[in-house]
Amino acid sequence: MALTAIDLFCGAGGLSAGLEMAGFTVLAGNDLFQAAGRTFEQTHPCAKFIPGPIQELTVERIIEVTGLRPGELTVLAGGPPCQAYSVYNHQRGMHDARASLFREYLRIVDGLRPEWIVMENVTGIYSIANGEAVRAIKSELSALGYTVEDAVLRAEDYGVPQERRRVVFIGNRVGAAISHPKPTHGPGRPEPFTTIKDAIGDLPPCRNGEDLGRVPYLPGEPSPFQRLMRGNATTVGGHGAPTLGKVNMERLPFIPPGGSWRDIPHDLLPEGMKRAKRSDHTKRYGRMTWDGLSCTVLTKCDIHWGAYIHPDQDRAITVREAARLQAFPDWFEFAGSRTEQYVQIGNAVPPLLGKAIGNHLVRLIQERIKAAA
Repeated sequence: MALTAIDLFCGAGGLSAGLEMAGFTVLAGNDLFQAAGRTFEQTHPCAKFIPGPIQELTVERIIEVTGLRPGELTVLAGGPPCQAYSVYNHQRGMHDARASLFREYLRIVDGLRPEWIVMENVTGIYSIANGEAVRAIKSELSALGYTVEDAVLRAEDYGVPQERRRVVFIGNRVGAAISHPKPTHGPGRPEPFTTIKDAIGDLPPCRNGEDLGRVPYLPGEPSPFQRLMRGNATTVGGHGAPTLGKVNMERLPFIPPGGSWRDIPHDLLPEGMKRAKRSDHTKRYGRMTWDGLSCTVLTKCDIHWGAYIHPDQDRAITVREAARLQAFPDWFEFAGSRTEQYVQIGNAVPPLLGKAIGNHLVRLIQERIKAAA
């Protein structure tokens, strides 16, 4: 049974990597972000990257690149850019140009006629006009002959060492039952949560602004997660910390594990935070704890906006640490500047979440085949 996939809005290819782990062959990816495209090309050598805005991507071009005919593709995956839907965006609306990009995804669905579709987005999509965006997605897919179900998945429930909530739409046009993957990690489940220690505890110490290049892992027995991330590698790259300024470096020693801006002396706080209520900015200047989960990895990992301070080193997390917290294997190297690398990581679907979705799709497909036999 050949399982094929195409990934629209693919970014660096986190969802593609997860689908490949589940046994799918990813044939192509499309994205506007050039640095992400270079990453996708070097980490998915068997797939064809089609650059450019999705508005200019034609079904004919996809057919030319992949050799598929309409109706032959197993899964069309995609996560239209989430900025218009995010809870961090205070001017959300269905008229935002970015929000209309999901209709471009639907245009490709209509042309390719995949058996299954997977769409991923932020939970803020539920609150647009009291659910108008979700109703529109499901209604338009229904008009194309697809039955669709949506659910909020928590990345930490599938082995990702991070609190991350995403809406996942799964649909098909073949009459198969639809459900979402059951959680595998956490209290009362087969596996415990993957902690920050489990995730990055084997990476060498790094100073503020230092780029270690490619270095050996720390000695000692790796955690199961670390073994998975390492594969057969004995060294790791991309482990360089951004440079924090003098004032920020003066603030960091005051922040204990699990602490935040509240632990910084008042005279060292940024001016805008000196008037803040104690209940405000709960994640700002947060220091991680070894036995906890990471906060959501965003596109900057800026300590001013979230808990991105290393548990016991006075610095922000490195690109490799951010990638580990998103469950990217260490062989996954990101193209572009450091800033562009953080953007690619923060925008991605964690590969382990993608793998859970992919494995579940395989089960649903197999169950349908068995029922039809």
